[in-house]
Amino acid sequence: MDTKDCVGNVLNDGDAVIVNKTLKVKGSSLNLKQGTVIKSVRLTGSPTEVECRIGKATIVLKTQFLKKKN
Repeated sequence: MDTKDCVGNVLNDGDAVIVNKTLKVKGSSLNLKQGTVIKSVRLTGSPTEVECRIGKATIVLKTQFLKKKN
């Protein structure tokens, strides 16, 4: 099953994505603001989640809040 972003574009390992909504990260004081570019996402076993590194932290994000950067 393909992992797709909020628009329906297929995501692959190493893609760059843009956050389309300001997100509060649970268990951290980190906030991801709308428009933040995240480079090099990794796919997980779930088609609705991707894993990425923000600074030294590794977090899992829902694909409904991400858009593939062209």
